[in-house]
Amino acid sequence: MKPLRICMLSVHTCPLAVLGGKETGGMNVYVREVARELARRGHTVDVFTRNQNPEVPTISHALGPRARVIHVTAGPPHPMPKDAIADHLEQFVAEVLVYSDGQPYDILYAHYWLSGLAGLHLRALWGSPLLQMFHTLGRMKNKIAATPAERASERRIAAEHRLVREVDHIVAGSPMDEQHLVEEYGASPEKITVIPPGVDVRHFYPRPRAQARANIGLDPNTFVMLFVGRIEPLKGIETLLRAVKILSQRCCRLQDMQVLIIGGDASVPPEQMDEELARLMRLCNELGLDDLVTFLGKQGQDVLPDYYSAADVVVMPSHYESFGMVALEAMACGTPVVASRVGGLLFTVIDGVTGMHARSGDPESLAEKLQWLMLDPDLRARLGRQAWHMAQQYAWPRIVDHLELLFQHALEGRGSSAQVSVPSSVAHVISYVRP
Repeated sequence: MKPLRICMLSVHTCPLAVLGGKETGGMNVYVREVARELARRGHTVDVFTRNQNPEVPTISHALGPRARVIHVTAGPPHPMPKDAIADHLEQFVAEVLVYSDGQPYDILYAHYWLSGLAGLHLRALWGSPLLQMFHTLGRMKNKIAATPAERASERRIAAEHRLVREVDHIVAGSPMDEQHLVEEYGASPEKITVIPPGVDVRHFYPRPRAQARANIGLDPNTFVMLFVGRIEPLKGIETLLRAVKILSQRCCRLQDMQVLIIGGDASVPPEQMDEELARLMRLCNELGLDDLVTFLGKQGQDVLPDYYSAADVVVMPSHYESFGMVALEAMACGTPVVASRVGGLLFTVIDGVTGMHARSGDPESLAEKLQWLMLDPDLRARLGRQAWHMAQQYAWPRIVDHLELLFQHALEGRGSSAQVSVPSSVAHVISYVRP
């Protein structure tokens, strides 16, 4: 296809941010890797994000010469609650216009509800097709929220309903994501294409376990369980800690196990610590797991392959995941995944093939699956090999092939209606391959 000018909107979080922070996770990786791959193919890509730090340069070419990450002014340059950011979207849009070189983009690709609202303003000005990926949905978050603070706001949910009605097309990360959009938001299935996120198989690949452990200073003989992600209640880290306590009582000495938790900032004083991280550290102490569990804080992409390769199992005890990119990264490194039986993890992790499923929020169920893997190295090795094989199906070039095709059909449908007509050859282009 001919080179396009593509505007990617990631209002509330920068794709260059270090993973594991409060607002950094799979969406950051997705935006970064899609922008990078599109630029490799000759497209011009501008990623617009809100400036949260006056020290960062306004324009970064970290993703390549044809891809710019542009930090625009939208409210004060520091982290803010998402609903507060929504009050500054008019300024965000004005700043996008400044850096657009006076020309409309061929495609608008918005990520999360805040970006979608900005995208609606830009589409009204430019007439460019607007594609939306939500990454997570407020109504699904509210189904598992344990406290009022964890609930998505009515403002967010109203915005998501509006976007489902008004954007030109929606990219869903998994068939379950599509189902939620249809059942919870009344989205038309014809308006949705299922294209999962991918994984950089050139960066995430198996390292020799002994060498990986030596690189990051781990005991070569213990059973290592790894969690990677944001430190927030819906990630289910408490379930992991309670499962490990059960393991220690049932069959395993504490000195035979290690639990590594990547995410948050464990280096700050307790009074400055994120509330959930502080709660989890207190729980570790109450359960007598202080010597077993290590909170590593945020880690850069350069060291994550060593952690994945060093681990015997990666654990994703989430209460909700629209997809679960950490699972793919672990699988690409040849490490099996034990994941909750929720959302996109139902499709990314194949029970008994690339890992195992446990019941969400059930420490007994999780402990049982971890025990099987701990006591059966042959099973771990087989699942790891099959996980690596499966991850190759999700290499970013393959994923972006299908995004390009969707962009092409969006352009062909420009001006015909509010909904892009996507033929059956494009819809559901990724089937979840079973080896």
